Amino acid sequence: MAPSGSSLLTSVVLLLLCGTPGIQGLWRHVRTITDKNWKEVLEGEWMIEFYAPWCPACQNLQPEWEDFAEWGEDLEVNIAKVDVTEQPGLSGRFIITALPTIYHCRDGEFRRYQGPRTKEDFISFISDQQWKSIEPVSSWFGPGSFLMSSMSALFQLSMWIRTCHNYFTEDLKIPVWGSYAIFALATLLSGLILGLIMVFVADFLCPSKRNKPQQYPYSKKPLPESAHLLKKVEQEEEEDEEDHSDDELENKTPSKKDISRTATRQRIVSPHSIVDKS
Repeated sequence: MAPSGSSLLTSVVLLLLCGTPGIQGLWRHVRTITDKNWKEVLEGEWMIEFYAPWCPACQNLQPEWEDFAEWGEDLEVNIAKVDVTEQPGLSGRFIITALPTIYHCRDGEFRRYQGPRTKEDFISFISDQQWKSIEPVSSWFGPGSFLMSSMSALFQLSMWIRTCHNYFTEDLKIPVWGSYAIFALATLLSGLILGLIMVFVADFLCPSKRNKPQQYPYSKKPLPESAHLLKKVEQEEEEDEEDHSDDELENKTPSKKDISRTATRQRIVSPHSIVDKS
């Protein structure tokens, strides 16, 4: 049975599409990296491009990157791309501040490529191992570190807030100030809830002194031996004080001999005073 005209036309179109170089190389060798599969780049060798569809420089780099991707199998390197508009978490994880940004990754070590952006330069960068002359990104700022994971979560939260804002203003027709008021109330409520949780946790880990039972490391009543020793020490102190007071009184009160001497002196001096008066 001869094939129909529509089936022949469909076969011809498919053959033309498969045989066209531009269509054949269009992202065929380029892998798409997302938040779900980004850990695959930690194994093997990769060249990753971060781009945005609206970026003119990214659009100019597109043909060179596609041609370079065709050499991936020969160079034993994986060529990948990341759309930062769809993957904001990866944008924060890799600290993308300019577009396009190209990273080289080999066995978990990341290096930022800052050379010329042509197919020949990309090929020589891999084949001549020029990446060895570039200092890798510190482990503190590596994509898998806790710091960059927190940054990724922050970027995802900001994108979620933006999506909610667009939904409020465009779909629900809420005024812009109304959307801001909703986010302000949500921020206050979330802060209040987090504060209460922190207070409960702190009170559980470090309870206040009122709730603590009084603990006495020593018994209230001293032992008989210790009480006897304390009483003896007090008696000795009292005796010392009495001796000290007696000494002071002796120094202050004159003795009988001193009194008799002063009396005799007065008797001797008195006749002369009578003669003078006469």
